[in-house]
Amino acid sequence: MTQFLPKPPARSIKNILLFLIVATVGFTGCRKEPGFHNELPAAFYPSDVIDKWMTLEIRLYTNATGIFNGGFARPFAYSGICAYESIDPGLASWKGKLNGLEGLPETKSFRKYNWSASVNATLGEFNRLFFTSANSKAVDIAAIDSLENAINAGFNQVNSDILDRSNVFGKAIADAVFAWSQTDHYNENNVLLYTPPVGPGLWEATPPGFAKPQGPFWSNDRPIIAGSDENAQPGTPTPYSEDPGSAFYKMVNDLYSASKTLTVDQQNWALFWRDIPGVTTPGHWMSIVQQVIRQTHSHLDKAALAYALVGISLNDGVISVFKTKYVYNLLRPITYIRKVIGDTAWLSFLTTPAHPEYPSAHSTVSAAASEALTAIYGNIGPFTDHTWDYLGFPPRTFNSFRDIGTDAGNSRFYAGIHYQPSIDDGLKQGRTVGKNIVKILKSGSDFKK
Repeated sequence: MTQFLPKPPARSIKNILLFLIVATVGFTGCRKEPGFHNELPAAFYPSDVIDKWMTLEIRLYTNATGIFNGGFARPFAYSGICAYESIDPGLASWKGKLNGLEGLPETKSFRKYNWSASVNATLGEFNRLFFTSANSKAVDIAAIDSLENAINAGFNQVNSDILDRSNVFGKAIADAVFAWSQTDHYNENNVLLYTPPVGPGLWEATPPGFAKPQGPFWSNDRPIIAGSDENAQPGTPTPYSEDPGSAFYKMVNDLYSASKTLTVDQQNWALFWRDIPGVTTPGHWMSIVQQVIRQTHSHLDKAALAYALVGISLNDGVISVFKTKYVYNLLRPITYIRKVIGDTAWLSFLTTPAHPEYPSAHSTVSAAASEALTAIYGNIGPFTDHTWDYLGFPPRTFNSFRDIGTDAGNSRFYAGIHYQPSIDDGLKQGRTVGKNIVKILKSGSDFKK
């Protein structure tokens, strides 16, 4: 495996390194270490290690048991943080800005590290820990071990001491991040019993599966970034009414009318963002991140940044939107259409998720993720999402990352599972969460390089 990009002329290395050091000054919270690491920084490494791990994680997390769609943001976020914190100290560490994470392992001064090896070790260790705790199948653990060993075998030209030191550091980062992840209250909150309130306009289990409510206590989870939800909570939804002249009735009827005349393009639009079964919604966004990394030829440092920042935005976006959902407990379109409009056999084009309607979770998390990508890459121009090529779905092309988030949100109207105002409010909520995270982590400085 290629370990380095083509080296610049020897006489320019000093100037380039000086430039990189100066460039990182704007990144607040830098990890302070007394020694100089006589090793090229992560900006000189290819991102192929992260690419390989993202491919495996997208597949593995889809198959993990006991986790519903939104929950997959959590492992992506933590594994992204592992990757980001396991590369050279020339990057700005987020130490002190990750909610409750303290005592991250430090590299040793005056010692060399291979940052690709460190990332490989940290992602192997984190995934092994995560899937062991989730009682995953032995075949998944074997896939993790196999990938880690295959990548590690590519470092046969690296000095054994450097390789061992890099592996030890990467695994130590993973151990610390995983231990921190186990204190976010996810495990406790997802076994609590919940009895939905009953009354006019309130959510109830929906056909055809009538599944129990998902994520009712998600708002009690610890966000990765304290303050990510500040000023993000939307106002109250459209007041409930069964009066045919009311705004609520019109809102539902707009969706109902559209559902009876869906075009092929609108159906494909909804299916493109279905995500389950498939790669999950967080997995779909990680697929987008992976494609962006490839399209921009991002090096290891920027790939790790994108991986971590989008994962964090997805995770905290989920927490924020589920906080709102179980405050208002608004009923889904299928319930209103069957009971009030009177079409007792109506079904949404996509199966209705088992949680309250307001606001749209897809809209919130997608808008948050799009803000993260915009902060890092700006507008890279036309981007075509090929996530579903393997299923034969036509790809979709966008002019900006924010357009992707909006597209994901609006698809839920044609899916028949969200009212348009809930989509619009979810997009606003997600944008606020994403912007809060960027502001807190970078203190207003620009992610773009």
